[in-house]
Amino acid sequence: MLDLKFVVDNRDAVLGALAARGQGLATIQAFPGLAGVDPWTLDGERRALIQETEQLRHRQRTAGEEIARRGKAKEDASELKAEMKGVAERIKQGEARLEEVKSAIERFLLVVPNLPDASVPVGKDAAANQEIRRVGEPRAFDFAPRGHADLGTELGILDFERAARLSGTRFAVYWAEGARLERALIQFMLDLQVARGYTEVIPPYLVTAETLTGTGQLPKFEGDLFKTSAGDRDLYLIPTAEVPLTNLHRDEILEAAELPKKYVAFTPCFRSEAGSYGKDVRGLIRLHQFHKVELVKLTSAESSMAELESMTADAEEVLKRLGLPYRVVVLSTGDMGFSAAKTYDIEVWLPGQQAYREISSCSNCTDFQARRASLRYRPQPGGKPRFLHTLNGSGLAVGRTLVAVLENYQQQDGSVVVPEALRPYMGGVERITKRADSSSARSSFSRSSSRA
Repeated sequence: MLDLKFVVDNRDAVLGALAARGQGLATIQAFPGLAGVDPWTLDGERRALIQETEQLRHRQRTAGEEIARRGKAKEDASELKAEMKGVAERIKQGEARLEEVKSAIERFLLVVPNLPDASVPVGKDAAANQEIRRVGEPRAFDFAPRGHADLGTELGILDFERAARLSGTRFAVYWAEGARLERALIQFMLDLQVARGYTEVIPPYLVTAETLTGTGQLPKFEGDLFKTSAGDRDLYLIPTAEVPLTNLHRDEILEAAELPKKYVAFTPCFRSEAGSYGKDVRGLIRLHQFHKVELVKLTSAESSMAELESMTADAEEVLKRLGLPYRVVVLSTGDMGFSAAKTYDIEVWLPGQQAYREISSCSNCTDFQARRASLRYRPQPGGKPRFLHTLNGSGLAVGRTLVAVLENYQQQDGSVVVPEALRPYMGGVERITKRADSSSARSSFSRSSSRA
């Protein structure tokens, strides 16, 4: 979250930055429970309450000393004692109101997005994003390239019909070489990033509300999450490994010599895709369950922007080694995620769509998440702790990478050449061809479905 003192001392600058993100004060106050909540007015009340309470406590102390003196001198102190009863009640009421005010301010700050870095282009949506570079040339096909959903279905390696029968829409079943290709991509990505200095982690896939609050998914985006209940305990399925990885050092104080912390994890990810009705309904682009290799860094304020460039290069290296053309864009103020101060999107070329599509987002969240999760470090041994800067990025979204491989390496006969970098992970397989049993399996499924 944002620093309250900064917000109060820089009202106009904060409101201007939020407006650039399309988040005016009225938009934030529209969140349930925040109607009429104004942090600037409330902070004035908070300060006044603290001052008043301190003055009343001082009066209590001096009156207590006077009551004690009168008691020793056998003098009447009943009037003073009666006054102190009133003072005690005023302190109690003031403390209760102070907690209400502080709670309202915190609720407000928890749904305020991070402020964009000065280098971020200003704009209301993706139309204002700026392309930074392109790497690789899209392949010139001598036939009409097909989309991955049709390719994978014909090869018998992707099955959306059976997935829908099992779980509903936006799920997929991977068969045979499809499953093997997904697994190969995961191992390839992990090995690459470990070699580039990341520590591999296997985190929990179920986390608490506190953990999701630390990275910014809660309270504002609960509708995007899958929630589970067991007895009297509520947990959430992670939408990305960013959530547990960023929180690994919650409530700890790291030493500067330990930085940067660099973590990589493969996990399944679970998202409700609220608000995406009608978007990417076919194929692997937008699923409720998908795989991702995630990169997370914890570092100092002075080095975080350089670490963002480095993280983006780490994610790009996956595409370079797979021989997939891509471009890098910096997102505008209106297109960035809630916790980000600056984001680079890496978009891979998909011949089946004749378009570049996002395959990774790399973001510097500055100290926004660190304030929520109490992530700190000491710049100097024994020195005063400071908040860390947190960064996260996909290294990469595995399903979308599989999409890119299928579409960019497809052949006219419907087969798919396996990129050389993946062949050691595929047991030397160089080409994916149609499964011999895929047609009978599909026809059997169709017949059983029609009988039902």
